[in-house]
Amino acid sequence: MVFGRKQKKVVPFRTSGELDAMAAAGAVVGRALVAVRAAAKPGVSTLELDEVAEQVIREAGAIPSFLGYHGFPGSICSSVNDRVVHGIPSKDDILTEGDLVSIDCGAILDGWHGDSAWTFGVGNIIEADRLLSEATRLSMEAGIAAMLPGNRLTDVSHAIELGTRAAEAEHGRHYGIVDGYGGHAIGREMHMDPFLPNEGKPGKGPQLMVGSVLAIEPMLTLGTTETETLEDDWTVVTTDGSRAAHWEHTVAVTEDGPRILTLRPE
Repeated sequence: MVFGRKQKKVVPFRTSGELDAMAAAGAVVGRALVAVRAAAKPGVSTLELDEVAEQVIREAGAIPSFLGYHGFPGSICSSVNDRVVHGIPSKDDILTEGDLVSIDCGAILDGWHGDSAWTFGVGNIIEADRLLSEATRLSMEAGIAAMLPGNRLTDVSHAIELGTRAAEAEHGRHYGIVDGYGGHAIGREMHMDPFLPNEGKPGKGPQLMVGSVLAIEPMLTLGTTETETLEDDWTVVTTDGSRAAHWEHTVAVTEDGPRILTLRPE
């Protein structure tokens, strides 16, 4: 009996053509997020934002990937203020001046998934909330920069954590890295293994290859790292009521550096 060489575990990877197909799905998500942000004004409900996103997605010939996913009732997750993720759009959830809104959106086009999230303010927001969103974006961008061939999964996790700590030093305050939530591989399914933690030691886990794709999504708070899920079995909130932010891009490893597959129109 002959034993072959043991193969290294790798993050799932795609061909260049498949990455282009994922980028097409991601572009639909990007357009939906831009449309939602433009519509997010005082007096508008999160259900109305959901309708905006669904219209953009369906007009592109795509399918909202969140709608019906394990029973989720919306095309977006709309998480306002202390809601971290998975907020359910509602006609009774009315935006007001100063709200901090995180919108997570996904679309399926020709069988491929795009997944992205964006945090922004409604009207004028306080400086602490603006900096929280900026810190989360910077953490995501640090993770994106680690999407290089030969790196391991937790090199991305560690980069996200270092991005958070760098933002803390720049802003002169602490940010909580939400415990238990993180990114994931993505392709013809929205959530695929491996899970991507938003902190941790480098050099562990499956290897990144050219074509590997991860959804990178840090979630930070102005206080606690702990969360709880509300009675709707979806909405995740901070246990101390502190505000939260969530940024996400679907990103591929290429020979020419990281490729964001969920670009938003200017």
